[in-house]
Amino acid sequence: MPLAHVSGGLPADSRPIVFDGSMPAAPGDLRVEGHGIEPVPESNRYGGPWRLFTVWFAPNLTMTGVFTGTIGVALGLDFGTALTAVVLGTVVGALPTAYLSTWGGLTGTGQLPLARLAFGRAVALPGLLQWLSSVAWDALIGLFGGDALARLCGWPFWVGVLVMMAAQGALGVLGYEAIHRLQIVMTFVLAVAFAVIAWRMLDGVHPATTGSATGADHMGAFVLTSTIALSLSLSWAPYASDFSRYLPRATSRPRMFWCTLLGLVVSFVAVQALGLWGASVLTDQTAAGVEELLGGGAAGAFGLLAVALAAALAAALGFPLVLWMHAADTTARFQNVLLFVGYWIPGFVAIVVVDWIARARERAGAPVDLAVETARPFPAWPSLLAFVAAFGAAVPFMDTGLYVGPVADALHGADFSYYVAFLVALALYTPLRLRRRA
Repeated sequence: MPLAHVSGGLPADSRPIVFDGSMPAAPGDLRVEGHGIEPVPESNRYGGPWRLFTVWFAPNLTMTGVFTGTIGVALGLDFGTALTAVVLGTVVGALPTAYLSTWGGLTGTGQLPLARLAFGRAVALPGLLQWLSSVAWDALIGLFGGDALARLCGWPFWVGVLVMMAAQGALGVLGYEAIHRLQIVMTFVLAVAFAVIAWRMLDGVHPATTGSATGADHMGAFVLTSTIALSLSLSWAPYASDFSRYLPRATSRPRMFWCTLLGLVVSFVAVQALGLWGASVLTDQTAAGVEELLGGGAAGAFGLLAVALAAALAAALGFPLVLWMHAADTTARFQNVLLFVGYWIPGFVAIVVVDWIARARERAGAPVDLAVETARPFPAWPSLLAFVAAFGAAVPFMDTGLYVGPVADALHGADFSYYVAFLVALALYTPLRLRRRA
């Protein structure tokens, strides 16, 4: 999607229209979206909050989530303990994403453009990090989708990845309504596919009733498993309002919140629980585990096709990263990428939320008017300082295969970096934002 300069501060009827391209205007309108990052006009808003459930549910029914679930058992936890950690982390990460999702209906604007209110020109930094994170997520999804497509068609792995990424890019070009419509269909298709996988697991696949981790190592593994689950659901936060920006301003915010929250939590917990349950046959095997589990034939082909279709719901640029993860030690490399792509997000969330709440109080109940909000420029250094400091403070608490911080090492692998980054950004930015207001 092209970028545009928004001329904030001018009356709505005199601002130059930088992108007045085509955009969907009703459910089923599949015209290619060329509107850019300008707010969606109220005349083009449509749909209800229920759409947010499917748009947040279907993309997460992927082998990425299943493979993430296997990590808890690999770290030495039993099924019940690992599942508790997964549920806890998923809910904590989904809460801010669901809250940010409600901003789309109020403003008609995507999440990163809205972040300019807090970051000003410094939004280029989280924008760059978001782009790099998107590349990494494309690689995580392409790893499984490309593998499934290659096995289904008898191709080399790299050919399956290239075909998968071409399909992903085509979907990204079609835009908002095409993604919504496809995800409604895929919600049912993928639910059936993963239900079939779960049904086949009943025949001879048993969840781990005991774990190898004990004492402080057990607690460290619990925290790390929870943080990995948190990273999945929180990774959607920088895109949250992108999928709700076409909803009418009058759409119920509580319903938007709950539809988003349920879509994220139900899907992520379901696939990670599946991974925990089938860790013995799925670990480090990606799509091969699915094919073996379903026994080949029509059932195996259906499972592989479902994995490939799920991967096609994302856009792609991460071909070299896919090949790197697939080359060796997939579990460790997968975990590293999964954590690294999200370390910047907690600080980002804290800053934009504090700024949003401060602006709401300054408006004293008046509706959000982005032209008015952008007409009040603030210096970028407070948000930039808090953002960088939050990331720096989190470094000693990180636990990955490439780097283990001294605090995480002392805590037997417990990774509290996401929580530290959020709290540090909150503590630094709040007084600076209040002082700026004064």
